[in-house]
Amino acid sequence: MVHSGAVALVTGASRGIGRAVAEQLAATGVTVAAQYRRDRAAAEALLAALPAGEHVMLPADVADPDQVQGLVAQVVQRFGRIDVLVNNAGVYEPHPVLETGYPAWQQVWRRTLDTNLVGPANLVHAVAPHMVAAGGGRIINITSRGAFRGEPGHAAYGASKAGLNSFSQSMAQALAPHGIVVTAVAPGFVETDMAAPYLHGPDGDTVRAQSPLGRAATPEEIARVVVFLASPGAESITGAIVDVNGASYLRT
Repeated sequence: MVHSGAVALVTGASRGIGRAVAEQLAATGVTVAAQYRRDRAAAEALLAALPAGEHVMLPADVADPDQVQGLVAQVVQRFGRIDVLVNNAGVYEPHPVLETGYPAWQQVWRRTLDTNLVGPANLVHAVAPHMVAAGGGRIINITSRGAFRGEPGHAAYGASKAGLNSFSQSMAQALAPHGIVVTAVAPGFVETDMAAPYLHGPDGDTVRAQSPLGRAATPEEIARVVVFLASPGAESITGAIVDVNGASYLRT
């Protein structure tokens, strides 16, 4: 839980939403273990920007089950606990069904599901016993409005995020008796490097106009929701999927 001295593992933390989450958690006194896959320079820049503390940057590929176990083991060995897990790492690769060859289709689906769904599931499996031993914890999975509205050019992404929503709710029920609160945050477009080609490309005005705010969310807005969900007093929100999409997609 968010309190001074707590330890949070944040995946995909070198940029975008993950970086904002790491910064805001660290600002509350949480020690951050920030996972990144390959952008070491961005990871080091984040580490330099965090307030003084024992924060660490750890390279790993969440799509690799062995690396997931190694990542969790490193954090527990160093800090003795993991109080908060934020599953943020993800990929978003275009693969229109009528324009993508079968081998490429297979590759994108495997890579997307392994990173966006199986990776978070493996992290929860590895982290949950440590949270149980500590008396509880918080797990926040970053999903997407694409799980609800459809992703015609990125079908694997939409399916992976829908699966992650369902997995979040299943784990909320399975882990609540052990004091572990599990939630999901489903953003729309966010001002990140991953979304930049869509927000600032030829159709950027149309994309931004999907929200009546006339803009995409900022990473800091998503991070504030994550910090709230990780805070004491938010226990009864377990199992919720929190939409943060600027009213660009409303569901009932």
